[in-house]
Amino acid sequence: MYDVIAVGGGPAGMTAALYALRNGKTALVIEKNSFGGQITHSPKVENYPGTLQMSGNEFAERMLDQILAQGAEIELENVVSVEDAGGHKIVRTEEGGCYEGRAVVLATGVEHRMLGLEGENELVGEGISFCAVCDGDFYSGKRVCVAGGGNSALQEAILLSEKCSEVIILQDLPALTGEKRLQDVLLARENVRVLTGVKITDLKTEGGALNGVEIQRGALAETVACDGLFVAVGLIPRNDPFAALADLNAYGYFDSDERCLTKTPGVYAAGDCRSKQVRQLATAIADGACAALAACRYLNEECAAGA
Repeated sequence: MYDVIAVGGGPAGMTAALYALRNGKTALVIEKNSFGGQITHSPKVENYPGTLQMSGNEFAERMLDQILAQGAEIELENVVSVEDAGGHKIVRTEEGGCYEGRAVVLATGVEHRMLGLEGENELVGEGISFCAVCDGDFYSGKRVCVAGGGNSALQEAILLSEKCSEVIILQDLPALTGEKRLQDVLLARENVRVLTGVKITDLKTEGGALNGVEIQRGALAETVACDGLFVAVGLIPRNDPFAALADLNAYGYFDSDERCLTKTPGVYAAGDCRSKQVRQLATAIADGACAALAACRYLNEECAAGA
């Protein structure tokens, strides 16, 4: 029986384990793919306070080493359910694992919606990015494309237009769907071009790096040269298996505020999987700390009540 089980080994889940361990609790982190989550796709991280520059992989490795040194246990398995058994929770995995914990932190993260093109995954970090705040500086003075036309895509494009020589928005719908105020800001900038009703059909590379995208509008096809492609066509939370324990909002995110509480005592939601306005490395870590401290208070109160 563990004190705290973190479902997800990204920054939020590993921070939750760290704070639980530092409070004298036992902790297990279960991750389905690789520890670190989305940050491992970033070749350079330059917006984390106190660190001038590091790769996402370096950051993930440091966090993993840190929690292991503190006594965390880890499992590489895919969690498919969490059951509330009253005084404890039962976490089951696709591989047949069954783990019991007195408290659970759901740090399941999100997945970026991809374009479904051949070679796309291999180009993440080699020309394909998802975050202008994280990676925009790498394209200063260069030409980039932004896939998407909603609020997220327009916000990304506005940030990029302040650094890049040209920003080309590629929207597959007949018009942009983001808020008018964002459109007004963006369209007022001379280095921004908008192409609507176009579909990205292929990715062009040279030396293993992206150097253009092929687009199609009706029967016409053309290649748009670019140094980078920012994909902003949505995020996909995978929270449905836990809906019995934690309410979901209309978009599938855990309906929890900065306290990271859910409707189930002893179950907490942390990181990008939670309903929030800003999804950054720093906010995921903050969530992990808040969730772990809330879990520790819950465990201490349960212990005191049983004394």
